[in-house]
Amino acid sequence: MHGSGVRAALTAAIALGGALAGYGQTIDKPTLSLDGARTAIAGAKAAAARLSAPGGVVAVVDDGGNLMALERLDGTFAAGANISIGKARTAALFKKPTRVFEELINKSRTAMTALNDFTPLQGGVPITIAGHIVGGIGVSGAASAQQDEDLAMAGAAALSTSSPVPTTGTSVLSVSYLSADSVQTAFLKGMPLIETSGYKVHASRRDRDGQAEVHARDTDIIYVLDGTATLVTGGSVVNGKTTAPDEQRGDRIEGGDARHLVKGDVVIIPNGVPHLFKDVTAPFLYYVVKATAREGRS
Repeated sequence: MHGSGVRAALTAAIALGGALAGYGQTIDKPTLSLDGARTAIAGAKAAAARLSAPGGVVAVVDDGGNLMALERLDGTFAAGANISIGKARTAALFKKPTRVFEELINKSRTAMTALNDFTPLQGGVPITIAGHIVGGIGVSGAASAQQDEDLAMAGAAALSTSSPVPTTGTSVLSVSYLSADSVQTAFLKGMPLIETSGYKVHASRRDRDGQAEVHARDTDIIYVLDGTATLVTGGSVVNGKTTAPDEQRGDRIEGGDARHLVKGDVVIIPNGVPHLFKDVTAPFLYYVVKATAREGRS
């Protein structure tokens, strides 16, 4: 080999060695796109409409706390924008719901208020994709601090459940991934994990007895995760009123069959069958898969 060839080979070897030395010292992780930020905002707005929230500002930041998208609903006070950004940034940078820090400060950890880029007000939650925190979402100006958090959780959940997972081939299936963090957060309050035209999956939580319910189109498939309760099915609903499309609620059930539910039990309640939870030991946690019947079919 000529001298120039040797030098070229040595240069290539050195470059390869440097590349290999750095291999394994970096990690790949998902990042939040602008479309993803808009999806989170849309999820929060859909929840606001469902809960008849009077207003609110929704802000989404990336994992470095940089603002990516913001939307102000009609009727929201002007300062809500800065507050919602602060909540989102706090949730992303400190990797916890802002409610955690508000509770700590209320328990005399007032020194935390001296931290920079810190808004310890309920209403901000991290956004998690594939086990990685990719940003945060904050809401300010809804009916209450609790509703701020409910809307933020709905926005984060909308993004977590909308991410496609690639297959080993060249195609991409519309697979919904629900990270452990997002599921755990959903169970703290009890909220939907994903809702489509054909089915819904809810992380349900009960801390007290419920009302009588009848779903005209949804068949409920229930798996008990923790706690106990008595489930009454059948019979007739007393003082039933329509509370949503294809849904009726009432004070109680007359007649019906009672079953004591414990961890691991599975119950399938066909659409149109009255049901009610009572004698609840809090927290009673359960998954519900709602299979929706098509129009014109029972």
